[in-house]
Amino acid sequence: MGTSSDNVHGLVLAVSSSIFIGSSYIIKKKGLKIAGTTGSRAAFGGHSYLYEPWWWAGMIAMVAGEIANFAAYAYAPAILVTPLGALSIIFSAVLAHFILEEKLHIFGVLGCVLCVVGSTSIILHAPHERHIDSVKEVWHLATQPGFLVYTFIVFVLVSVLIFWYAPRYGQTHMIVYIGICSLVGSLMVMCVKALGIALKLTFSGMNQFIYFQTWIFTVFVLGCCISQINYLNKALDTFNTAVVSPVYYVMFTSLTILASMIIFKNWDSQNASQIATQLCGFVTILSGTFLLHRTQDMGNNTPTEPPIFSTPSHPSSVPDSR
Repeated sequence: MGTSSDNVHGLVLAVSSSIFIGSSYIIKKKGLKIAGTTGSRAAFGGHSYLYEPWWWAGMIAMVAGEIANFAAYAYAPAILVTPLGALSIIFSAVLAHFILEEKLHIFGVLGCVLCVVGSTSIILHAPHERHIDSVKEVWHLATQPGFLVYTFIVFVLVSVLIFWYAPRYGQTHMIVYIGICSLVGSLMVMCVKALGIALKLTFSGMNQFIYFQTWIFTVFVLGCCISQINYLNKALDTFNTAVVSPVYYVMFTSLTILASMIIFKNWDSQNASQIATQLCGFVTILSGTFLLHRTQDMGNNTPTEPPIFSTPSHPSSVPDSR
């Protein structure tokens, strides 16, 4: 059972991160909506949101959440920290209900409960963090053939999405923007993990910033952050927050767990029962996010939820009932 003190520290930090990040989605969305009424929208390449205090408040909340998330990865394995991001969906859905009037109904509440149950299952059966003595050890793991192949595939897919699909289908197919964020994010988490370990070791007296590998991880994290912020803004400005949050979570978490399995091999030290329990917990979380996604428009006269793979609904596209 993953009940070490490091896992507990990672758990507390991950939950704190979810509170901040879940709130940031709603605050940023409010800022984007206000900015869209006075200037060019982010979805169309505009940057008027940079002058909107609400957007900056959301960014501050997101930065605080990412810092807590960053620290969590230094203490606990990604297989524990990443699924806890589901809690941010709960905070996001509840706040959207009260602030953005994106209604949360009874099945949405059930979805939130399922997310909590699934997260608890993963927490209780999470693997212990692998002991790492130097950032050079992480670099060695990251340059193994398996992870290099995964990295190459991600770069190819992201390039195709950015340069081919985004200009043509980004405004009508949410999976394009979310796909870019998720693929880039799965690599960023591995670099965040490395950088977090470097800082943890440095603070304990073993300076890791004398190694060039630490600086490569740092530059990569910054580049991925900028890319994610850009395309997440586009997704939030184009599609419903209650849809963006769970879909992004599912894709990002799935890819991050895959990347973590390839590079750190956390499950090598666990038996089949523990692995099966974690997978069941993850499936429970997916079920909860699915319910949140499918029921976010229940009770509305005209659905506003844009399908993931088709054109988002607009008032002008509603058929005449006469």
